[in-house]
Amino acid sequence: MPELPEVEVVRRGLQAGLTRRTVRRVEVRDHRLRWPVPATLGSELAGRRLESVGRRGKYLLMDFGGDTLIVHLGMSGNLRILDSAPLPARHDHVDIDFGGRLLRYHDPRRFGAMLWHRAADGPLEAHSLLAGLGVEPFSDDFDGAMLYRATRGRALSIKQLLLSGTVVVGVGNIYASESLFRAGIRPSTPARRVGRERCERLARAIRETLSDAIGRGGSSLKDFVGSDGQGGYFQLECFVYGRAGLPCRVCGTPVAMRRDQARATFWCPRCQS
Repeated sequence: MPELPEVEVVRRGLQAGLTRRTVRRVEVRDHRLRWPVPATLGSELAGRRLESVGRRGKYLLMDFGGDTLIVHLGMSGNLRILDSAPLPARHDHVDIDFGGRLLRYHDPRRFGAMLWHRAADGPLEAHSLLAGLGVEPFSDDFDGAMLYRATRGRALSIKQLLLSGTVVVGVGNIYASESLFRAGIRPSTPARRVGRERCERLARAIRETLSDAIGRGGSSLKDFVGSDGQGGYFQLECFVYGRAGLPCRVCGTPVAMRRDQARATFWCPRCQS
């Protein structure tokens, strides 16, 4: 599943390639995504100019003058900017024609979403998909002190707390494992046992890990490509994720792995005590 760095890479591509352009037409070939693509999407978007592309967690927010197209890439979705209109392939579900540039949504598993939010329906941040999200990791609201407060009394593991998205958004499985390694914290540690100093280290590690991943175009493990069709390569530089049994890049100890709720967790038994 695309995580925050991958979504941010896509956001930057859309922002650079499509803002200030006007939608000519919309073609929806399959409305059956995680939630049905609105039947009125074509009439809502036609003639509208894309003003900016934002992001909240893993949701892309395409602003058309106050009304917003909310996009989630799901498990396997991608958005490609094309300079021509090649014949659609299987799973090319939605085309948005910006006149000379085509935005095409491809999603084999159809777990993604394209939803329309009108300004008249209320504040965007109050939308049901966005209202319960934690803080943005690059915002001023996120630091070690905030993380320390949020972990008090929490018995679940620190990794599961990060994955929940209720404290901080966008720290998915890859980046939780990598951030915890950089902070020297074992993933199974109960959140309430992570003290102030380690929370400070972890908050810094989360920001550094996500920044490094964005700079490397994200991680392409299966389906992910950016809006230009290029994959990311952060996965080639991971310290622990996907490296079970291989020597730790820092101390040489074999990287450990176990599965928690169908997710693989990786850590170094020596560096993460």
